[in-house]
Formats: sequence, C-alpha cells, structure tokens
Amino acid sequence: MHAFTASLRPLTAILSRAALLVAGVGLVAMTVLVFWSIFGRYVLNDTPTWTEPAVLLLMSWFILLGAATGVRERGHIGFEIGLAASPPPLRFVLKIITEVLLIAFGLAMLGYGTQLAAGTWSAMTPMIGISQGWDYVPIAVGGALITLFSAERLLMVITGTDETAAPIAHGPEEI
Repeated sequence: MHAFTASLRPLTAILSRAALLVAGVGLVAMTVLVFWSIFGRYVLNDTPTWTEPAVLLLMSWFILLGAATGVRERGHIGFEIGLAASPPPLRFVLKIITEVLLIAFGLAMLGYGTQLAAGTWSAMTPMIGISQGWDYVPIAVGGALITLFSAERLLMVITGTDETAAPIAHGPEEI
C-alpha cells in the first residue's frame, strides 16, 4: 500500500496545483470584472449588467477549488492542538475519523452538486446566457477533489506516512 500511496502523491500534487492555479486566475478575473463594472457605472455611465452573474460564478469556482486545495495542504480549520496533545493511539483514531468525515462531506458535495447541476441545466442564466447548471458544477468538482485529497490523507494515516500534527514540545530541548 506504501507504493500506491507514493504513486498517488504526484498526481494529487498536480491536481492541487492546477486547482490553485485555476482559483487564482478566477480571483484575478473576478477583480478585473468588478473593476470593469465600477468603471462602467461611474465613468461610462453604462453599467455592464453581465458582470455580476459572471463574478458570482467565478467566485464559486475559486472558493471551492481553493477549499479543496486547503484540505490537501491542511490549511483548513482544524483542532490541531487537541490532535497534537493526544496520545499516539488516540491521535491515530482521530486522524482516521477526520479523514472519513471529510470523505463523506466531499462525497455529499459531489452527489448533491451533480444533482443540482443536472436539475438546473436546462435553465439559462440571464445576462450571461449560459446554463444555470454551471453555478453548481464547482460544488461537484470541489467535492470530488476534497474526496480524493482526503482519501489520499486517509491512506497516508493508515500506512504511517502522514506527517501532520507532530506532538507538542514540552521544553526547549524537544524543539
């Protein structure tokens, strides 16, 4: 199982970086669109109405892709001090529970996001003329990535290759 986990790491690293890149591009694009909207409203006196739904769509993408990357990189909210202060057997169990819960959450996002996208695919978003289903695709994609990244972490915990949450140092000699 170590070999499988080791071979999975480069793939998930590429996916994580790609998600972060797309999220960053989306953030920059959103900033440009908000600027264009303000410029159009106050300088040109002609508000571009299509920018608001486009900004909201971009926001969904960069938030959910960034969240998935945060799950992989352990940048999300957690109770790390409790984990680090726990004895090793309990720490192992807590890590397993955490990853299983994250996998369940990711699968729920994937399933419900897919249902929402499919259910709204025939409706069109006013002003930008694309399917309303695109509003929910980021939920499904983010859920799929959260599931994959959490499954990777679960395998790392099981195989003993997880390096997160080192024990708390009790004195200067342990730092």
